[in-house]
Amino acid sequence: MSDILKITDDFVLNLLKNHLDEKYVYHNYTHTRRVVKSTQEIIDNSEINVKEQKGLLLAAWLHDTGYIKGAEGHEEESARIAEEFLKEQNEDQNSIDLVKRLILATKFSGVPECPLEEIIRDADASHFAKDYYNETSELLKRELKLRGRDYTGKQWRKENIKVFTEKHRYYSAYAIKNWNTAKNNNLLDLIKAKKKKKNKIEKEQVKVDLKNQSPERAIQTLFRTTLRNHIKLSDIADTKANILLSVNAIIISLALANIIPKLDQISNRHLLWPTLVLILFSVASIVLSIMSTRPNVTSGEFTDEQVQKREVNLLFFGNFHKVPFKRYEKAIMGLLDNKEEVYQSLLKDLWLLGLVLNRKYTLLRWTYTIFMVGIITSVIAFILAFYTTDFEQFTNAIP
Repeated sequence: MSDILKITDDFVLNLLKNHLDEKYVYHNYTHTRRVVKSTQEIIDNSEINVKEQKGLLLAAWLHDTGYIKGAEGHEEESARIAEEFLKEQNEDQNSIDLVKRLILATKFSGVPECPLEEIIRDADASHFAKDYYNETSELLKRELKLRGRDYTGKQWRKENIKVFTEKHRYYSAYAIKNWNTAKNNNLLDLIKAKKKKKNKIEKEQVKVDLKNQSPERAIQTLFRTTLRNHIKLSDIADTKANILLSVNAIIISLALANIIPKLDQISNRHLLWPTLVLILFSVASIVLSIMSTRPNVTSGEFTDEQVQKREVNLLFFGNFHKVPFKRYEKAIMGLLDNKEEVYQSLLKDLWLLGLVLNRKYTLLRWTYTIFMVGIITSVIAFILAFYTTDFEQFTNAIP
């Protein structure tokens, strides 16, 4: 018996390798080997004579060869291929008829009529009870997609649960005893995955609903982002002002230390005006830099009338640093009682920050302009001074 089974194994391998369409990623040689292994497992645990064993194993090897002609009616095509092959191997007609009958019994819609048909049918569906079920399920899903039947994840889980609960059952005593529990565990995993996905979708929907029902969230984000941008712009302005302040302070220090002490010499008098121009423009740049960063100190107090009329910005420390805490607390709590007044206070705070930024950047622009003009003017003045002095010396040298 082993010889014919080995020959059949080689025949099926070569047939599927050379003639099976690549879209059949599930119904291929790997699936056939698994069915043969499951068939052997049931045979080893059942009382079956040698002839029946041979017929079952041959049917297991040959049951899906008809897929080389397509999925439609593959059982009949598999039976025809089996008959031709077994005749070539000089098998008797009774054995051939048994193999054909067992192959036709693998139709999922049919009901087995004898113990042998129950065995081949259970072996063909043994993956429902195996730990590699998820792998085979994904391969079958991919194969169906390649054949034009695409399922979403939700649809595929639903279809599998329907097959487990309504369309499939094990028939043989061994499969019922040893495979049903594992099959039920795989079914439970499917149901858990379905519930998990459902709960995830429901949670996401709740988040979306809450987000849609809370327009304040968008408003808060707007205020938070705008305030952060204002603060960043203020920091940038202060940094630029400090850079200009430092650069001009260095220029003045160098001028006072190196150029001015030498101006009392007659030979250096021509450097007086360029030096004064450089120092004056540097001083002007320093003054403007200081003005752009100088804080504006307010009174630090407010009246009850100002609070009632909302004429004071309670969010700025300069308006309340001299006010007793109890009075400030009362004013803030009165503000928090009205959502619109809170938004008005935030708007006022942003608006006042905008005014401060406008002042800072205006002064900063003037500072950069004066610094640029001063540098250019000073360089030109030094060039003219050196040129005029050289020209005078050249004129005096002529006899």
